[in-house]
Amino acid sequence: MWPDASARPPRVSDTYWQSLHYFNLYRLIVAGVILLAHLLLGEQILIGRYHPTLFVAASLLYILFGGVLMVTTHNRWPRFELQLSVQVLADVVLIAVLMFASGGMASGLGLMLLITLAASSLVAQGRLAMFHAAVATLALLTEQTVWSWKSDGSAEYFQTALLSVSFFAVAGLAQYLGKRLYLTEELARQRGLDLANLDLVNQLVIQDMQDGVIVVDGEGHVRQVNPQAERILGPLPGPRGAVTLTRYAPEVARHFGTWRESSDIDLLPLRAAKTRPFRVRFVPVRGDKRLGAVIFLEDMSRAQAQAQQLKLAALGRLTANIAHEIRNPLSAIAHATQLLQEDGEHDATARRLLDIIRDNTFRLDRMVQDILQLNRKDRSNPEPIALAPYLAGFADEFAQVEKIPRETFSVECEPELKLAFDRYHLHQILWNLCRNAWRHGLKRAGSIRLVGSRGLHAGVVQLDVIDDGPGVPPADQAHLFEPFFTTESTGTGLGLYIARQLAEANQASLDYIELAPGGQFRICGKEEPW
Repeated sequence: MWPDASARPPRVSDTYWQSLHYFNLYRLIVAGVILLAHLLLGEQILIGRYHPTLFVAASLLYILFGGVLMVTTHNRWPRFELQLSVQVLADVVLIAVLMFASGGMASGLGLMLLITLAASSLVAQGRLAMFHAAVATLALLTEQTVWSWKSDGSAEYFQTALLSVSFFAVAGLAQYLGKRLYLTEELARQRGLDLANLDLVNQLVIQDMQDGVIVVDGEGHVRQVNPQAERILGPLPGPRGAVTLTRYAPEVARHFGTWRESSDIDLLPLRAAKTRPFRVRFVPVRGDKRLGAVIFLEDMSRAQAQAQQLKLAALGRLTANIAHEIRNPLSAIAHATQLLQEDGEHDATARRLLDIIRDNTFRLDRMVQDILQLNRKDRSNPEPIALAPYLAGFADEFAQVEKIPRETFSVECEPELKLAFDRYHLHQILWNLCRNAWRHGLKRAGSIRLVGSRGLHAGVVQLDVIDDGPGVPPADQAHLFEPFFTTESTGTGLGLYIARQLAEANQASLDYIELAPGGQFRICGKEEPW
C-alpha cells in the first residue's frame, strides 16, 4: 500500500512509461537470445531440449508479444495498470512454458521471473506487486506439477518453494524501493517548483530594485543584470553567462579583483561611460568570494537629486517664513519712500537715493513673491484649455502690461488643440518665459513666437516659446533650471526653477531646446480631447 492517499500519483508519470518501454526492450532481447541459443547450440544446452517445437513456438510468441507491447506502450493505451498486469501475466505464462520445454527448475529459466517481478514491482501501485508474485508462484507450482506428471519424475518442490519465497521478497523490496523512489521524485519535483518560484521572485525583486544589480560567478562571468544596471553601464554586449565583467565594465572589474584580494573596499565612487556617477558595493555569494559576488550599483545622481529636493524643501519652508516676516517692514519702507518722493523739497542727490531705495524695494518684493511660490507649486487644478484662443489672449495681455508692441508676438497654433493644465500655472510659466524672451531678443516684430503643436507621441501637446536672441550659452544650459542661478544682476534666479516645478505639478515638462539661432523653451503636456 502507498503510505497515504496523497502519496499516490494522481497520474502516471512519464518516467513510469519510459521504464515500461525499457522493460519491453529487455523482453525482446531475452526472447531473441534464448531462441538463438537454442537454434545454434541445440543439444549442447539444456534449454529447449525436451520439447523443442514447443520451445520455439513459445519463444516466437514471446518475441511477437514484445513487439506488440512496444506499440501499445508508445501509444500509452490501454491504461498503465492494465498494460503492466497483462505484461507480467504473459511473462509468467510464457516463461513457465519455456521452463516446461527445458526441463523445469533444472533449466534455470525460473530466475527470469525474478527480473520480471522486480521490474514490475518498481512501478506497480497498491497490492499489484504481491498479486504478481502470487501469480508467479502458482504458475511455477503448476509447471512443476505438470512436469512431474509428464516426465514420471519427482518434482523439485523444495527449490520451487525457495524461488517462490524469493518472488515475494523481491516483489516487496522492489515495491518499497519504488515507493521511496516515487516520494523522492515528488520531493525533487516540489523542490524544483519551489526553486523556480523563488528564482521568479528574485527576478522580480531584482528587476524592480532602484539600485543596479550585477551577479558575477567565480570565473567573472556576468550571470544576471537588471535594467537599472544597464541604464548606468549600458546594455550587456552578449548573452548572460558568456560575457565577462572585464568586457562589460572594465573599471568595475578592476575594483572587483581588488576586492577579492582585500576586504577593505566598501563603497567606491565611480563614473560610467555616460558620465553618470555611481557607487559600487560587493557582496560575496554565500560568504565566499571565490564563488562570485553580487555587485550593487547605486546611482549617485539620483541620491544627489533626492538630497537636493530635501535641501530645497527645507530651504523653501525657511525662506517662506522669513519672507512673511520681511514683507511687513518692506511694505513700510516702500510706503515711506513713496511719501518722501511726493515731497518736492529734495535735491537731486536725495531724489536719486530715494529712487535707489524704491528700485531695491521692488526687487526685494518680487523675490519674496517668487519664494512664496515655492510652497504653492503643488496646488494645481488642471482644466482643458483651448490653446489657440488662450495664446492670442495671453499675447494681448502681456503686450499691454509690459508696454511692448503687440506685433512683437507671433502666435502659431493648431485650432483644435486642447491642453490639460492649471490656467494660473500656465499663465505664470508663459509670463516668465516671454519676459526672458523679450529681454534677450532683438525687440522687433515677430521676436517672440508662441507655437502650439502636437508632439511626436500620441496625446502630447508641445508649446514652444522662441525668441530671436543669441540663445543660451552651452556652459549655462546645464544650470538653467537650478534655483538662484541667474546671469542678470537684477534677477532672483528662481523664475525658471519655479516654472519647471509648476510644469511638473501639472504632469508636464519644461526643457530648453538647443536650436540655433535664438533661444527655445518647450512645454510638453497632456492633450485633452474635444
